[in-house]
Amino acid sequence: MPVNRQPAVDGRPKQPATILFLDHTSRLGGGEIALYHLLLLLDQERFRPLVVLGEEGPLAVKLREWGIETCVIPLPADVANTRKDSLGAGSLLKIREIGAIILYSFRLKSFIKSHGVHLVHTNSLKADLIGGVAARLARVPVVWHIRDRIENDYLPAPVAAAFRFLCRIIPDFIVANSAATLETLHLPGPARQAVVHSGYALTQKTSTVVHDGVIPHVPTGKSGSSILIGLVGRIARWKGQHIFLEAAAIVRSRFPLARFQIIGAPLFGEEAYGEEIRALSTSLGLDDCVEFLGFCDDIDLLISELNILVHASITGEPFGQVIIEAMAAAKPVVATRGGGVPEIVKDGITGMLVPMGDVAAMADAVGQLLADPEHARQLGLAGRERVLRRFTVEVTARRLESVFENILTRNGTLPPASNPQAEPVLAP
Repeated sequence: MPVNRQPAVDGRPKQPATILFLDHTSRLGGGEIALYHLLLLLDQERFRPLVVLGEEGPLAVKLREWGIETCVIPLPADVANTRKDSLGAGSLLKIREIGAIILYSFRLKSFIKSHGVHLVHTNSLKADLIGGVAARLARVPVVWHIRDRIENDYLPAPVAAAFRFLCRIIPDFIVANSAATLETLHLPGPARQAVVHSGYALTQKTSTVVHDGVIPHVPTGKSGSSILIGLVGRIARWKGQHIFLEAAAIVRSRFPLARFQIIGAPLFGEEAYGEEIRALSTSLGLDDCVEFLGFCDDIDLLISELNILVHASITGEPFGQVIIEAMAAAKPVVATRGGGVPEIVKDGITGMLVPMGDVAAMADAVGQLLADPEHARQLGLAGRERVLRRFTVEVTARRLESVFENILTRNGTLPPASNPQAEPVLAP
């Protein structure tokens, strides 16, 4: 992807500001997919993207395919592989890991200076800490993009408290992927913060006119074509695959032709849970109707084949990217009410919300959609309309560019915006 140049200012060509996008991993989790789509739509007449990752992997490959300059500065394995739910007061004091982070930050600081970086954007909790220190050492502004809820049900309490404190002293600006995420930071006021939802990149499949028949008309599941109900997301206990399977057993008793798919794989040391849910499927007698598809590249294609998408997280989801993907395809959604999900799904209007961890409520909501295909279809179409209005990656890119614009205009790196009517960045 070629780098464009800004229009001349006072007769002199103006170079785009270099934004360093930092992520500790190259594995394709939700935050990394969101970053990938964002970078493809960044206005390169004003902002030159430069990506630094802590490892080689799929994200690096995909970015390079699009001509986005991507460098790997290998992150030490003991830092890269530390899971956030394994942290605690003792682990915060591990001298080896702290030393590795400091050394990496100094290395990144040298990279920032040598590559003429004007602003650092960090895309994960580990990247926030490393990139924040490096940016401060290099004396360039840093934006923390928070994609995780900083609460005790998501992180160990000492880690959450420490991170909230650092939010007040390191970043120049904080972007959160939902109002629910932003609220968990307990920041003192509206300045230096904004909500920028992770937008969906519309594809040719989801941009076409949606046809009728989102749900086959089989109220009892005893005749006609089968029904396909899926859950998409990495396999992790907090994502609730076990809740989905227990609800599936109830739905199957009412709708014998129902089939179920679990799409995703363990990413961060969660293989034991993956084995647990496979054993649960067997014990529930679902092996003949449940497919475990593992990691899949073409999620759009798999979602297009579903009749209903279920989101089953038992801890509040920071945002809910896959929900948006299903809504964009006009699929009716049953999702758990927590975190940022209610910002996406309007209960009874663009989907159905159920309490987290409530197997019976989830099974009942799915049953309602199967028993009333027309209502399910209307929910799907209303959900698609909501995504097109509020949750596209184009909206995300323009909002984040506004953040960059404000910071870099104030410090003189960029001239004033050419579009004075651009949407201001505001906290919710």
